[in-house]
Amino acid sequence: MAFTQTDLDAINAVIASGQLTVRFADRQVTYQNTEALLRARQLILDEMNSVGGTSRRRIVRLSQTGNGYGC
Repeated sequence: MAFTQTDLDAINAVIASGQLTVRFADRQVTYQNTEALLRARQLILDEMNSVGGTSRRRIVRLSQTGNGYGC
C-alpha cells in the first residue's frame, strides 16, 4: 500500500490527541494502544522514505587517485 502525507498527518493527529481511532479516506482503524499507533506511524514513514526504491539515507564513498597535486 502506498501511504501519503495525508495518512501520516492523520496518524500524527490521533497520536497527539490521545485517541486510538484513525480515519484514512473511506476506512477507519482502531488501534489497541499508543504503542501500536507509533509502530504504524513508523511503518508509514519507512514506506514513504523508500518509495521508488530510493532512501533518504545515502552513503557516499570518495576515493582519490594520483598524488593529489593535479599532475
